[in-house]
Amino acid sequence: MSFLTDLFAKKKEESVLGIDIGSSSLKVVQLRKKQGQVVLETYGELALGPYGGAEVGQAMNLSAEQVTETLKDLIREAKVTTKNCGVSIPFARSLLTLVELPYRKNPKEQKTIIELEARKYIPVPISEVQLDWFIVPEETPSESAAPRDKVSVLIVAVHNDELKFLQSVVAGAHLAASFYEIEIFSTIRAAIDEPVKPVMVLDIGAASTKTYVVEHGVVALSHTISAGGQDITRAIAVSSNVSLARAEALKKEEGLGTSPASDSPELVFSRIFSEARRVLIQYETAHKKSITAIVLTGGGGVTKALDAYAKSIFSIDVRIANPFAKTEAPAFMRPVLEGIGPEFAVAVGLALRKLQEV
Repeated sequence: MSFLTDLFAKKKEESVLGIDIGSSSLKVVQLRKKQGQVVLETYGELALGPYGGAEVGQAMNLSAEQVTETLKDLIREAKVTTKNCGVSIPFARSLLTLVELPYRKNPKEQKTIIELEARKYIPVPISEVQLDWFIVPEETPSESAAPRDKVSVLIVAVHNDELKFLQSVVAGAHLAASFYEIEIFSTIRAAIDEPVKPVMVLDIGAASTKTYVVEHGVVALSHTISAGGQDITRAIAVSSNVSLARAEALKKEEGLGTSPASDSPELVFSRIFSEARRVLIQYETAHKKSITAIVLTGGGGVTKALDAYAKSIFSIDVRIANPFAKTEAPAFMRPVLEGIGPEFAVAVGLALRKLQEV
């Protein structure tokens, strides 16, 4: 009897959920493995604005209770059937810094050095954060290269208060989260296929745009630009004399098209891309290597014709993130999934990691 119970339990737990708690909306993606294939079961998104008395597309700072209410509504509307999930941690609520530290062959000695040095880069007492770190893989050394004396380490810290907030939301929604992951790592898993060469990710969120250079699957550089999707929505609303809700829809329907409103979002994107280009040049100059591609993701990444405009600004390959390409779904859904892909990169990446646990 218990054996049968275990069998049914395992079957029931095949599905997993990725939950992306963004600044302007919540996204969920439910995946399942079937005969070695990753199958998309359901997905959904709900704007946070209406739960805080604001318009759709606006960045919000809601209480844990309000976020929980939104999440429960989203789970019901998307017909989510599993409680097993992974949850995103906003980049803005975390600290990532890449540092060079003395290299030690002995792993225990290396660990001690990293944990001692990490304290210098964290602006709060170490007891107030959860600390993690990753050693950046070394470029393949030549036989004539000098012995290694330094190692690049990505130090990651998340404040305990942020984790408590997320844990409260998960508990309130009656879910079971086995991990909490900073959103950029989820995005890398879902949208970056280049294993070695540097790639720049432009994550255009509602309140800001996060710029990352990813190399060897690790964040080699991060920078925040203080303009995002809600600035584009406001620009369209003003120039077209429409509500913010209508402007949000126009951003996706017309974007940088031929309508009179297209000049306004173009000005905002021009500012974002100009600063991103400065970061790109700064990285290439300092590291003496070229960034091979730019991947656009985040809610702003669904703006129509954005990739064509970005290609006219940057002199390298620019593509829109397509995380659902890593899942099996009916052919008729593909155009829709490609269109919304940038918004769901984090949620897909979380669900892919969760599947690895199954």
